Amino acid sequence: MTKASINLQDLRRRIYSKAKSEPEWRFWGLYAHICKLETLEKAYKMAKENNGAPGVDGVTFEDIETRGRQQFLQEIQRELQAITYMPSRNKTVEIPKANGGVRTLGIPAIRDRVVQGALRLILEPIFEADFQDGSYGYRPKRSPQEAVQRVATAIAQGKTTVIDLDLKAYFDNVRHHILLEKVAKRVNDPEVMHLLKLILKVSGKRGVPQGGVISPLLSNIYLNEVDKMLEKAKEVTKNGDYTQLEYTRFADDQVVLINWHPSNHWLVEATTRRIREELEKLQVEINQQKSKTVDLTRGESFTFLGFEFRRIRSRNGKWRPYYTPTQKKRKQHIEELQEIFHQYRSQPIGEVIGQINPKLRGFCNYFRIGQATGCFSYIRWWVMKKVRRHLQKSRGRSGYGWKRWSSAFIYGVLGLYYDYKLKRYAPSV
Repeated sequence: MTKASINLQDLRRRIYSKAKSEPEWRFWGLYAHICKLETLEKAYKMAKENNGAPGVDGVTFEDIETRGRQQFLQEIQRELQAITYMPSRNKTVEIPKANGGVRTLGIPAIRDRVVQGALRLILEPIFEADFQDGSYGYRPKRSPQEAVQRVATAIAQGKTTVIDLDLKAYFDNVRHHILLEKVAKRVNDPEVMHLLKLILKVSGKRGVPQGGVISPLLSNIYLNEVDKMLEKAKEVTKNGDYTQLEYTRFADDQVVLINWHPSNHWLVEATTRRIREELEKLQVEINQQKSKTVDLTRGESFTFLGFEFRRIRSRNGKWRPYYTPTQKKRKQHIEELQEIFHQYRSQPIGEVIGQINPKLRGFCNYFRIGQATGCFSYIRWWVMKKVRRHLQKSRGRSGYGWKRWSSAFIYGVLGLYYDYKLKRYAPSV
């Protein structure tokens, strides 16, 4: 009897189960699955959903579809099977930061995104089994909002001493030899390791490119030992069911929260020291200017994933977490909207609304947890004024037309975004 071939979803499930049940197992025979058309097709579909600009070769998804997607994938498959595949150099794109600096992205060509995606599809279930509960960055079925809520829950439980760490140019300084050693602990497949080396070399002698499909997985693999150390510290300092320590990491953004009690001063120092020791092993530098220890009981605050956290007393007298979009994020969002209004100042209002609605939706969907009421109210008011001003100018009038244009017309007929509702969340204590 001929055994039916296993599909990609079942394969990933089996790999995960094996990795979870046998933490020391080294996987082999993975390369053949990377080369399968089913894997490449799935990787292509994910790349197309994310869209993105073309790489250095200038090839777009439209070009591929016109020429023939199947032919495109079969060519990649032949190169992988013959071990002749060579990735192109990444296209460098600089994205301005709010603080005046730039973030450099390395954009692979679409063919390279497909290969990286196929490699990620096969490697991901192995390392997902090894990752810790406090890691949230770019992992399946995990979101930034869940990471934010984990921090809020820790504050509600009385963990108000916060070790806020900022890693200096983390993605640019990942050491390839250390990363490859970590992958090799779980992967005993020369072809897979060769392919991974090729992908890493494109970014230079060190670092993983921000913009690479497989970079988030590799960055999590690199920092997993730090998470494991914190998970162990959380367990050994546990008092019954109550934990003295909690941590949350999203890619290179990490906070550790410790119970406020004076007897835990040693724990703050010990945890800080152990984190530094683990990062030194990885040759990762801490940005001393941006890293700090925060005491929420003294009214201090810290930022995490675009939210500013502090502690306030509620009406019933209990202390609770208060987290809202940072001023920097609000300002950045307003500036993006302002640029759209400026670029489309001569266009019909429908064109303007078509451009700003996705921006508003994205901002609100991200920040609608916590206490964003004040921020949302300001943005709603600001956008309404800009839309009214645009309508008035288009008819040669001044002012904002408060009597001429009703809110029902602007939101109902013109279709301006209006979902500013918050998602209420009550941290467990």
